[in-house]
Order: sequence, then C-alpha cells, then structure tokens
Amino acid sequence: MKTFTHRFRVNAPLEHIAAFHSDSRALKMLTPPPIFVAFHHLEPLGEGSLADFTMWFGPIPIHWRAVHSEVDPQHGFIDTQESGPFAFWQHRHTFTPIDENTTLVEDTIQAQPSNHVFYGLVSRLMWLTLPLLFAYRAWRTRQEIAR
Repeated sequence: MKTFTHRFRVNAPLEHIAAFHSDSRALKMLTPPPIFVAFHHLEPLGEGSLADFTMWFGPIPIHWRAVHSEVDPQHGFIDTQESGPFAFWQHRHTFTPIDENTTLVEDTIQAQPSNHVFYGLVSRLMWLTLPLLFAYRAWRTRQEIAR
C-alpha cells in the first residue's frame, strides 16, 4: 500500500473551504487540463453519496466510481474507489482551521496499483502525477476561494 499526503493553506475561513469542497462542481474545477471529466452520476456530498465519472487522458477513457464516507460538513470526508484503475484507492480530505481566516487543507491518499496489464500501467502513471495534480488543486482552490 502506498501513501501520498499533500497539505496547503488557504486564506479563507473553514466554512468557505468546507462549502467549496461540498459543491458538486468542485471536482470538475479541480481537474487540470488536458484531462476532461464527463460526469455520469454525481450526488450531493453526503454519507454514501456516489460520484461516477470518466476521465479522458487524451483518447484514453478511465472510468471511476467512488463512494463518500465519514462525511463531516465542516472537517472533511473520504472518497473510496468502488471501481476504477486502482486495486484500492482511498482519499481523505481534511480541513483544519489555523485561525479564523486561514484553513489547512490536507489530502491523504492510500492506494494500491492494479495488477491488470492496462490498469496497472494507468494506476502507476496516475500515482506518479499526484504531486502535479495536487499542486494544481491547491492553486485552483486558492483562485476559486479568492473570487
């Protein structure tokens, strides 16, 4: 099992960060180009809610279905892959107030790449790009919150 952790601060109160991440549009806003995401089914964030989508890496479609758990409207949630390119994927989103106008956002991912020939390659490549993905997400979150 592999673990990846990314932390960043946002100059915004906890309530703003929590509201941004609970918005069903956040996933699309936090996905960098050139990846295109097509949502098939996206439920409002809540215990047991589902996100079913396809990510397109150029001409290659990667289907992903995740379920949300441990949803705390002010402090975060977990999304766990039900189907997708990894043998196992669990992503914990945590929001912690530093002071009344600053929030720490922490993402911790535990994952196991697939043993499937195609998905093994895809999951390993995705894992290697996580630092870039989460740097983009930090930048984009700060940009959206500043609006």
